[in-house]
Amino acid sequence: MLRLTEIKLPLNHDENALTAAILAKLQITAEQLHSFKVFKRGFDARKKSDIQLIYTLDLAVDNEAQLLTTFAADQHVKPSPDTSYKFVAQAPAELAKRPIVIGLGPCGLFAGLLLAQMGFKPIILERGKEVRERTKDTFGFWRGKELNPESNVQYGEGGAGTFSDGKLYSQVKDPKHYGRKVMSEFVAAGAPDEIMYVSKPHIGTFKLVAMVEKMRAKIIELGGEIRFSSKVEKLHIDNGQLTGLTLASGEQLQSRHVVLAVGHSARDTFQMLYDQGVYIEAKPFSIGFRIEHEQSMIDECRFGPNAGNPILGAADYKLVHHCSNNRTVYSFCMCPGGTVVAAASEPGRVVTNGMSQYSRHERNANSAIVVGIDPERDYPGHPLAGITLQRQLEEQAFKLGGESYNAPAQLIGDFLKGKPSAELGEVKPSYTPGITLTDLAQVLPDFAVAAIREAIPAFDRQIKGFAKADGLLTGVETRTSSPICIKRGSDYQSINVKGLYPAGEGAGYAGGILSAGIDGIKVAEALALAMLGTTSEAGNATSV
Repeated sequence: MLRLTEIKLPLNHDENALTAAILAKLQITAEQLHSFKVFKRGFDARKKSDIQLIYTLDLAVDNEAQLLTTFAADQHVKPSPDTSYKFVAQAPAELAKRPIVIGLGPCGLFAGLLLAQMGFKPIILERGKEVRERTKDTFGFWRGKELNPESNVQYGEGGAGTFSDGKLYSQVKDPKHYGRKVMSEFVAAGAPDEIMYVSKPHIGTFKLVAMVEKMRAKIIELGGEIRFSSKVEKLHIDNGQLTGLTLASGEQLQSRHVVLAVGHSARDTFQMLYDQGVYIEAKPFSIGFRIEHEQSMIDECRFGPNAGNPILGAADYKLVHHCSNNRTVYSFCMCPGGTVVAAASEPGRVVTNGMSQYSRHERNANSAIVVGIDPERDYPGHPLAGITLQRQLEEQAFKLGGESYNAPAQLIGDFLKGKPSAELGEVKPSYTPGITLTDLAQVLPDFAVAAIREAIPAFDRQIKGFAKADGLLTGVETRTSSPICIKRGSDYQSINVKGLYPAGEGAGYAGGILSAGIDGIKVAEALALAMLGTTSEAGNATSV
């Protein structure tokens, strides 16, 4: 197979244009081209009146070796890499001990699936509920009902990514193409085929729910066991070696190989780990607000006359501004055609996040506008000090919202002027249970408020209307990433507790669904090899 990159065609090209572009590029006849498929499709929207689609193609042709010689100096003609996944191990028929996976978010889901596919029959423990029960609890909370601290946006099957835009792209380096394994399993579970080739794939909450259920069924079919409402209360550590754990029910499970994939909001678990001596460091994260504009405005600014084209879909953006106070403000988790959602996991605290369905047809666009903070500079001392800061900000947001889980909100124009908002403009809030108009400067530290006030007008120079006076800010966004890192070595085990495999976003090694799934695969491989007493992959790989 040959791979062609940077094949550019007009946005509305006809169905034969790709074939014609291949023949022209390689100077071959139609008979010499046997087949091709799209590996990746992106677009270049820098010239709004002439948006170009950019393709990466894999093709089967006659005289492949001769063509590679002819185009040896052309970096856009290369052999197609092998992106198929290869298992590194296979469990023996009789297992003395089964591995345990704690957490059933994207990282735990893929760690459990890989272990099951390799025959290790993992036991997966999830403190929350199965995904449909969890969805009922979460939507119930959004409709003004009581918060369930064990079943919400943060806790339960599928993890926090279930109630998000379902983005499936990442900037992590992936030389072994683990991302393709993640995508292929999602497609097998019901995701649209297009996620395998569009440049910024996404799924959305409703599709994710059904997919997670199918993946759970696959793990069980392969001999895995999944337990819901099973919170881990204690680890058993003997002279630096993990030997098992105790559940909140009092039940004890024995295992010397445990994946810790608890997500970024498992604050009580982080405290338990710290109390038991597991090495933890504070790490940077970000704080800020959700910002809402009308999606039609974002589409027009990004795509001009091509706004609304179904191939382009709802427009997104990615913005960064380096401020005069040496802070950096950036957009995070942008949700085109989505809603701002209540993401609290603890009583008496308000947290915001963003969510889109697959269609991205809601009226508003939203993203987090956040300020990076650093433990040495902003919350020195205790490794868990970032959690304390998060809680303080969330409690203040709860108070300003009226202590009813309404979120405090403010018009952009009023925020920039430093005055409380009294009434809404054209942009209608999407957050439920509801919002309370106030002065958001009371929620964040002064340095963060100053940085965001400087950044929004700067962003307006890139997206005209971003500083629109009646755009809306809603607070507070604190769960951008984990505030801690559970340090691990090159063998993926905790640096001071052998047999404990910190993984995913909660442990500080991922940021989003795709990178968390990739990390779950890496950790599952390392654990499997350790259970077999080897650290070498040579000779153990089989294609799938």
